[in-house]
Amino acid sequence: MRDFSLDIYRELIETLQSQGYEFITFAQYCKSKGEKKKGKYIILRHDVDARPKNSLRTAQIERSTGVKASYYFRVGRESNNPDVIRAIVQLGHEIGYHYEDMSLCKGNAEKAYSHFTSWLEYFRYYYAVETICMHGSPTSKYDNKDLWKTYDYKELGIIGEPYLDTDFSDVFYLTDTGRCWDGYQVSRRDKIPEFQDKWTASGLTWHTTPELIDAINQGLLPAHVMITTHPQRWTNNAILNKKEEILQTIKNSIKRLLI
Repeated sequence: MRDFSLDIYRELIETLQSQGYEFITFAQYCKSKGEKKKGKYIILRHDVDARPKNSLRTAQIERSTGVKASYYFRVGRESNNPDVIRAIVQLGHEIGYHYEDMSLCKGNAEKAYSHFTSWLEYFRYYYAVETICMHGSPTSKYDNKDLWKTYDYKELGIIGEPYLDTDFSDVFYLTDTGRCWDGYQVSRRDKIPEFQDKWTASGLTWHTTPELIDAINQGLLPAHVMITTHPQRWTNNAILNKKEEILQTIKNSIKRLLI
């Protein structure tokens, strides 16, 4: 089975379910933090950077397996597809804003905040957005999270931002950035620096999805996990899958230089 296919994505979801993991959205996690949610759970998050129709396919797989996830959309046409957003909402998933306002506004916090609030209202037309998630913008010198050094998103009714409101001392972080599960070394911002090296030293690192699935079956995965995927990578089309692999290899080389 080809890695980063929809078939292996379904296998990943079903393997986690077979091992007793409950799936929750990021908003559900934020609302339950005060209760210190117990048991095994996965906070499932998707960053819709491009090819939004791929996100609809992962959302359909999740619906068929009884799973809810959080989908974060960017403002550009490569991500912002109203038909897809509506369809994913109808499937019962959470929608959020994948913001990159500091990068788009060249570091001008006042302009970035105005841009952010405008687009937040846009996404709230489709869904009662409660959570947001920064876009890493790897080619930009601006960190989009820096907007919150000047402003407070909670004043806008936002209850959580994954990189700022997740207790990573309790929640293990897995992301497919770099088109692998150990790509934090080629990521500028989609990583948890204060914990990543500790997790790696503890052996909590896997490269491919089959390796990750095998680890789950062996009971090696921690009880509390946030999984972030970029659905643009996941497809059963062999040609598009290979194209994404080649493009990501090039991107990883560039990001290594930037880092």
